[in-house]
Amino acid sequence: MLGTTTLLHARIRDTPRLRRIADWFAIGVATAVPWSTSGTAIWIALWLAAALPTMSIEQIRRELATAAGALPVLLWGLAVVGMSWAEVSWHERFEGLSHFHRLLIIPLLLAQFRRSERGAWVLYGYLAATLGVLVASWALALVPSLASHGSQFGVPTKNYIFQGESFTLCAFALIGHACERGRARQWPAALGLVAVAALFLANIFFVATSRTALVVIPVLALFVGWRQFGWRGLLGAGLIGVAVGAAVWFSSSHLRERVNDSVAEFEAYRKSDAVNSTGLHIEFLRKSPPIVATAPLFGHGTGSMLEQFRSVTSGETGASSLLTANPHNQILVVAIQLGVLGAGVLAAMWIAHLLLFRRSGLVALIGALVVIQNVVASLFNSELFDFTEGWLYVFGVGVAGGTVSRQRDSAPDAALADASKTMEAYEIEAAPASIGSGDEGSQ
Repeated sequence: MLGTTTLLHARIRDTPRLRRIADWFAIGVATAVPWSTSGTAIWIALWLAAALPTMSIEQIRRELATAAGALPVLLWGLAVVGMSWAEVSWHERFEGLSHFHRLLIIPLLLAQFRRSERGAWVLYGYLAATLGVLVASWALALVPSLASHGSQFGVPTKNYIFQGESFTLCAFALIGHACERGRARQWPAALGLVAVAALFLANIFFVATSRTALVVIPVLALFVGWRQFGWRGLLGAGLIGVAVGAAVWFSSSHLRERVNDSVAEFEAYRKSDAVNSTGLHIEFLRKSPPIVATAPLFGHGTGSMLEQFRSVTSGETGASSLLTANPHNQILVVAIQLGVLGAGVLAAMWIAHLLLFRRSGLVALIGALVVIQNVVASLFNSELFDFTEGWLYVFGVGVAGGTVSRQRDSAPDAALADASKTMEAYEIEAAPASIGSGDEGSQ
């Protein structure tokens, strides 16, 4: 009976059909992320159910032997241990731990797409879904009557913060691909890609402006310039960015209004402790370092965020009196709960994931963009712990990382095959000469 069960499990793992289904479910996740929270959760559950039976212990262990696969699990494990010293209820401890669970998916995705040929399809699925959001956003902006009552201007789904981040990511992925097409002198394709990228960026500047996106955009522009053309590209991206930024500033009243509102909110907070978005961000950031300082090495424990902010807001008024379990900074979220040790593991994870995408190519570029955007945006939001942003990072790094690993693994085989072909060609060319020499000797 045991032998039959083992054989059955082996057959399940080796079923190509189930592997294909798991790949398609991952594509389903990618297409759902820009549109639906519930849809994303359903597709993730289906993907897990299909993917797990196809993976062997050896495949998962291989990913856990790498920094890219092990560090997310290490951070989760540290959060599990951190529950033991948190001075809050167990309900709050488990609630805090729940935000770390998605990190466990990264090594599974790395394992799946190291062996799958459909990693790029997942990325294309996300781009196609985001293009649909772009079309809907422009339609709502150009035809306001299409918008439902109470919806945000130009934001058909989710929120303007994620929409801006998603549009930014797609825009610079397209620009990077356009650079590759330009080097191949495929100018129509390159211009078309740049045009679509411009529509993404124009939407951010003229329709739904996210302050986080405005900070991320120059960073990604400089990175793509450097990645594609080295120091000349870095300088060129900086000059183009200044010119485009100036033109957009003077032509977009929406952008100027968004920036001026932020300045006005800051002044209101500074003068009267007014409760507004900018003021709350500053207030949470102001209070977080002192909280970390009271337990710098190991933190206050998993799930302790709300209790720690409660302890420093007693007796205060205005923006200073508001409680939060999210200081809108990923590093501080981890440091308050797990100390400098946890923040160090988080930083090491980001670095390991960025190093995973050192090689050239479009997939590697997309993976690097996902990591860099997450790092920069995490200065203003808890990117990994927010549902949509967190899953975007997990699937972006997992799928792109597995695909890049597959490309790297196949490179030696390709080189060996080329060497074999060269040797065979040499032997074929040398054979007649050897035969000829033998005939002459016999004569």
